Amino acid sequence: MPPKIFIFLFTSVVIYFGIASVLVLIGKPKSPHQGRRGPTFNELHFNCSSLPTLQRFNARDGAALSYRYYPTQSNKIIILLHGSGWHSQYFLPLAKFISSESLAQVYTPDLRGHGRTPTRRGDVDYIGQLEDDLADFIAMIQKDNPKAILIVGGHSSGGGLAVRFAGSRYGRQANAYVLFSPFLKYNAPTTRSQSGGWAHPYTARIVGLTMLNNAGIHWFDYLPAIEFNMPEEVRDGSETLSYSHRLNVAYAPRNYEKDLRAITQPLLVVAGTGDESFFAEQYEPVISRYAAVQVKLLQAVTHMGVVVGPEVRPVVKDWLEGLGKP
Repeated sequence: MPPKIFIFLFTSVVIYFGIASVLVLIGKPKSPHQGRRGPTFNELHFNCSSLPTLQRFNARDGAALSYRYYPTQSNKIIILLHGSGWHSQYFLPLAKFISSESLAQVYTPDLRGHGRTPTRRGDVDYIGQLEDDLADFIAMIQKDNPKAILIVGGHSSGGGLAVRFAGSRYGRQANAYVLFSPFLKYNAPTTRSQSGGWAHPYTARIVGLTMLNNAGIHWFDYLPAIEFNMPEEVRDGSETLSYSHRLNVAYAPRNYEKDLRAITQPLLVVAGTGDESFFAEQYEPVISRYAAVQVKLLQAVTHMGVVVGPEVRPVVKDWLEGLGKP
């Protein structure tokens, strides 16, 4: 190799890693901006006396992960993936409705890094671990239900994880998908700026870590990359207020256009026109470019109301009853 070319390549590499390192260092954690509205959580004040006890399953690395189970007599099974910052508890009203109507058996996992007693709150071991965990969870469920119709559903970032899962090597394990106000990408037409005040990303750090990841370096993926503006009045110690870079990446589609194209199964998207984090009217034009989708908009329903409120229940009921029919 001629000396000039070697010097040019060496200099380019040094500059690349120098820029990445500076971005990682200057992207230190900051507090979320005060006064930003974000999603309202008023709907979370409901009676939890009928909440199922947490159970455990072992993922491939031996970790014991938590989930709740809502049994019923049905050949359909739906797994509901919670959104960022919270855990499976808030699915109680919807899961209880689905099971009480014998529409489907319902499983609501506390994703790794979340819940009441995670091993490391707000972190995973590597990018892609959440979809591996979900595949392990499905395998556990299917041992006793080998012929069941399996549906993967998710709310907000949980919807983004469902889309990521659909585009992964595991995507065909699901017979259908249902997404409630799903997060697609920070700059997707469906997403308000900083998710309406909910998310506070460390943008410079994320850019720097992404540059390092593109070079195959994941040494610093444990660093905080985003915080969430959860109101003080709904915190009880079980919330997860910040994510490492690797969890933040693992919780969203790799490339939402490609991941959505992988969905050939029945797909339902439900959103409320009162959503504080996303533009509900954008879901149909955006998603329909890549997948056959049925979109239902609920008038004046909020981001949390789309899974907690009663308005979503007849939509879910009609859709579940229609699955598997000619």
